[in-house]
Amino acid sequence: MAQNYKFSCIYANFSVILSPERIEIVNIFMDFRRVFYSIALLFAVAATVTAETKWDHVNRRNEIRIGWGDQLFESLIWHNPTSITTTMPAEATYQYKERYRHNQHIWVEYQYRFKHWFSLGGMIDISEVGWDVVTRNGQGTELARDKKNYFYNLVIMPTIRFTYFHHPNVNIYSGLGIGMDINGGTEVDGKGHHTAVGAAVNFTLVGVSANYDRWFWAFDLGGMYALKNANAIYMASSRIMNISLGARF
Repeated sequence: MAQNYKFSCIYANFSVILSPERIEIVNIFMDFRRVFYSIALLFAVAATVTAETKWDHVNRRNEIRIGWGDQLFESLIWHNPTSITTTMPAEATYQYKERYRHNQHIWVEYQYRFKHWFSLGGMIDISEVGWDVVTRNGQGTELARDKKNYFYNLVIMPTIRFTYFHHPNVNIYSGLGIGMDINGGTEVDGKGHHTAVGAAVNFTLVGVSANYDRWFWAFDLGGMYALKNANAIYMASSRIMNISLGARF
């Protein structure tokens, strides 16, 4: 009788719990729970898709960019004369190189990413400096001016890059390039040649790129060097600062 009584009490309590009103409340709760789980699942899927999109810049293996670099070295070496002779007879003539124009570096680079940390490619860089050749007399009076004087450096080289920090929004890297420099212009060397070919080296000490989808901009610190021999140094510590805009695909 005690067991039957206990079973009757449990059945009575269970019947109270599962009364029609409470069954409706339980069903509503279950519906809300399903909705909550569905929303949580959608958020999880969206977060996964978003994460994949943010890291697409790592998955895209091809990269091309165009950039600008400074001509600090050229501006220090080739600049306007510090003084002009004005105390000599008027019959005397002197030539000066004046009004230097430093057109900076313009370059294009392509890279193919073999690993997330390593890529290989090539770069073409062109820079130019122009000036006027001015003839003055001993009193400093200008007699003639030739504005068509210039030299250029065309650098072609393979490049490698090591990316040691990846983030959806920022990359940090270093790089190196070794190739050739073609130096030419209106002047001639000791052998009467207008064009000479030398070795060129470019290194990126540190570079930072800011990523936005497949587009990015970058700022690099480094240097470019080019020479034929000890007496023909075309660039030294040129292109210290670089700004570029590029795309990955």
